[in-house]
Amino acid sequence: MSADVVIVRTGAANLASVVAAFERLDRSVQVTDNAFAVRNAQRVVLPGVGAFAPVARRLRENGLGEAVLYRVEEDLPTLAVCLGLHLLAAGSEEGEDAEGLGVLAVRASRYPDSVVVPQLGWNSIDADDGCRLLRDGAAYFANSYRLTSRPPGWHVAWSDHGGPFVAAVERGKVLGCQFHPELSGPWGQSLIDRWLASVGDS
Repeated sequence: MSADVVIVRTGAANLASVVAAFERLDRSVQVTDNAFAVRNAQRVVLPGVGAFAPVARRLRENGLGEAVLYRVEEDLPTLAVCLGLHLLAAGSEEGEDAEGLGVLAVRASRYPDSVVVPQLGWNSIDADDGCRLLRDGAAYFANSYRLTSRPPGWHVAWSDHGGPFVAAVERGKVLGCQFHPELSGPWGQSLIDRWLASVGDS
């Protein structure tokens, strides 16, 4: 029997907390770096912590990037977290020679020197009116790079650290979070629950 949620093994993520978040909601979880499994899963989570370039290259070399790209283009249930959100973008200042998947027509840039980098801790979330899943609240962040402009065609939630930045994006069954919903207490758990409920068993 296939797992309720397939988590992509990116080689740079704290998988234990992500797995635990879904297990708390009584969902079965599989962690894999098999591109076929990712492409055909009911629901997929693309997590990530660490440097952009090596993870982006890893995804392209083993076919995982193509599998994730297919899922987003076909509006299949997919959740990207932290570095996972940057991997959906065109690229990042963190690794100028590495390309992202290009799903989001924006690039990640480093926070200005005027603020503490990395951003570690809780920050407020301000969701656009058009968001279905994202709501106002507070979430836990751990990041040095961020998206500063709205990707065309996506609904967005915002936060502020040295200026406004994209806290999360959503479109259809695809959700991307700069913050860590799995570490964001009841608010983050309810967001995961809403994502699971919204995508159903498709």
